[in-house]
Amino acid sequence: MEKIIVAEKTVESYLTKSKIGQFAINPYVGCPHACKYCYASFMKRFSGHSELWGDFIDIKQARHKINGSQITGKNVFMGTVTDCYNPYEVKYGITRSILEQLVGVDCHLQIATKNKLILRDLDLLKKMKRLSVALSVNTLDENFRRNMDRASTVRERLKTLRTLHENGIYTILFMSPIFIEVTDWKAIIETSRSFVSEYWFEDLNLRGGYKNVIMQYVKGHYPDSYPLYERIYIQGDKTPLTEMENEIIAYCHDNDILFSNYFHHEEVIRNPKNKILGKNRR
Repeated sequence: MEKIIVAEKTVESYLTKSKIGQFAINPYVGCPHACKYCYASFMKRFSGHSELWGDFIDIKQARHKINGSQITGKNVFMGTVTDCYNPYEVKYGITRSILEQLVGVDCHLQIATKNKLILRDLDLLKKMKRLSVALSVNTLDENFRRNMDRASTVRERLKTLRTLHENGIYTILFMSPIFIEVTDWKAIIETSRSFVSEYWFEDLNLRGGYKNVIMQYVKGHYPDSYPLYERIYIQGDKTPLTEMENEIIAYCHDNDILFSNYFHHEEVIRNPKNKILGKNRR
C-alpha cells in the first residue's frame, strides 16, 4: 500500500442528502484507490488536506446511528465520493458497521466499489431488502487498469460480480469512464453478460486538475488517438462521444441488454430534473 496520511474525523451522521439518489453514505474522506480520472477529487478542497488526492484518508466516526425511519422507502447510495471498500476498511470496518445498521431497513441500497473486499460482507448483503451493487470496469487491459488506479484487478472485479450474482444480488457493471478508442465496451459486455444484471455507461469527463494528467497519458500511451482527444476535450467537439453513445445504445437495444445511460451525467448533476438519462431501458 502507498504511504497514506490517515486521520480520524468525527461527524454527526454517516447519512447525508445527495443529488445522486436521495441519500448518500461515505464512510471516508479521500480514497487511496487514487483513480487518475476521479471526479470526486474536487472533495479535496473541502477536506483541509494539502496532499494529493489518493494520498490521504479521513476515517469518519459518527456520533449517531443511522435512523432507519428517515430512509424508509428512499434511495441510499454508498460510495458517491469515496470507495467504501478501500483498503482501510479492512482495519476500521466502518462500512460493515453501517451495513449492520441497515439490515432490515426498507430502503433501496446501492453500493459502488472497485474492490473485491465487498465479498467479505456477503452475509450482510444477502440480508438487505433491496440492494444493487455496482463495480466499475472500464477495461479488460490490466496494464491500463494498473496505470489508472490502485484498486482490485480487472479479473478480481469480474469475479466479484460473478460471485455476487451467484448469491442472488442484483449486479451492475459500471463502465466508467469510457475512454473513446481505448475502452473496448463491446468486449466488456460480452465477457460479463452472464453475471451482470444491468450496465451503466458514462463517458470520460475531463475537468479540474486531472485533465492535463489524462491528456498527457493518452498522448504518451495512445498517440494515434490523441488528435481525437484534442478534438473532444480541447476543442470541445462532442460529436464523437455522441456517436459512440448512440452505438452503445443501439447495441444494448439489439441485444436485449438492460442499461442506464450516464453520458450526460455532469449535466444531470447540475439539473437533476433534466430527464436525460436512459434509465433502465432495453
